[in-house]
Amino acid sequence: MESQSFYTLFHPLITYLSKRHIMKFRYLFYALLACSGSWLNSCSDDEDDGPVLPSSINRNANPTSIAHAGRLEMPRLKGGSTNLFLVHSTPAYGINLCIEWDCTKRAQRWTAYQLYASNSVVNWNRNEWNHTEWEGDPFQIDKSIPSAYRTTLEQYRGSGYNRGHICPSADRLCSKDANEQTYYLSNIQPQRYGFNTGVWLEMENKLRTWNHASFRDTLYIVKGGTIDRADQIIHTTSKGLLVPKYYFMAILCKNKSQSQYGYKALAFWAEHKDNPDKNLRKYVISIDELEARTGIDFFCNLPDEIENQVERNLVPTAWGFPN
Repeated sequence: MESQSFYTLFHPLITYLSKRHIMKFRYLFYALLACSGSWLNSCSDDEDDGPVLPSSINRNANPTSIAHAGRLEMPRLKGGSTNLFLVHSTPAYGINLCIEWDCTKRAQRWTAYQLYASNSVVNWNRNEWNHTEWEGDPFQIDKSIPSAYRTTLEQYRGSGYNRGHICPSADRLCSKDANEQTYYLSNIQPQRYGFNTGVWLEMENKLRTWNHASFRDTLYIVKGGTIDRADQIIHTTSKGLLVPKYYFMAILCKNKSQSQYGYKALAFWAEHKDNPDKNLRKYVISIDELEARTGIDFFCNLPDEIENQVERNLVPTAWGFPN
C-alpha cells in the first residue's frame, strides 16, 4: 500500500520520539498520510467490517501474506514450523472458523470465528445427524492436519473426558456443512463433563444472548484451552490427549456506537474443573488481563489506537454484568 510505504519513510522519526511526543504529533502524521494518497486501514477481510479509523497504525498485525490471517477475530499467529493455521469454509457462507494447531502437542491453541446476522440463521437441525452417514455421531478427524499430528476418536474413548466443542455446534446452524466443521477434532478439546455441561455451557449461552441486531453488528470470538505453559496443563492422558487447566473466551463486539470507535470487548477465564456456577461475573476479565495470562495477542489486527483502548477498558455493564 502507498500509505504503508509512506509510514516506513517516517519510521526512524517515529521510533526516535517518545510515546508522549508521538501522541502530541500524531495528527501531523495523519495529515501527512492523507496527503500521500491513501489511508492506512485495518487488514481485515470480514464480510461485516466497515471502515475503521483511517488514522490508525498497526504494528502487531498478522502478516498480510497469510490468507485470511488479517480478519479481525484473529489473534497474532504464533507461527513457526510446528504450528498450522487452519481455515475451514463453506461455499454458501465463506470462512466458517479458523484454528491454530500445535503439531508437537497435537492440540489447538484457539479457534476464532464470527457471528453476524447472515451466518446466524437456522437452516440445520442437529438432530438430523441421526439420519446421516455419521449415524448420530458426527465427530471426525480433521484431514487438513497431517496424520502424524492429528487427534483421533480413539484417543477420547475411555479417557474420562468429553469431546468439548470450542466453536459450538449451536453457533453454526446456518448449514449442514458449517455445522459439520464444528465436529472436526481440531475444534475439540478434552473437557470434564461437569465443566462442559456447567460453567462452559453457561458462558456459551451467555455469548449467544449478545448475538442479536440491537447489540451487535458483528461478534469476533476467540476460544480455547491453555496449552502453551506447563503450569497451565493438567496432564497428558495415556493416549496422548493434552488436558488444559484453564479455558478462555475473548469477545470483541462491533456495533454502531461511537464509544471506543464502535467496539467493546471482554473475556471469560475459568479453571477446568466440574463447576455448575451460573454467576458468570466472577469469570469476567479484560482482554489485557487475558493476554497476560495466556501469552496470546488477541485482536491484533485492530489498529493500535483502537486495540489498546478496547482491550484495556473493561465495562461490565455494557455486557449486562454489574461493575
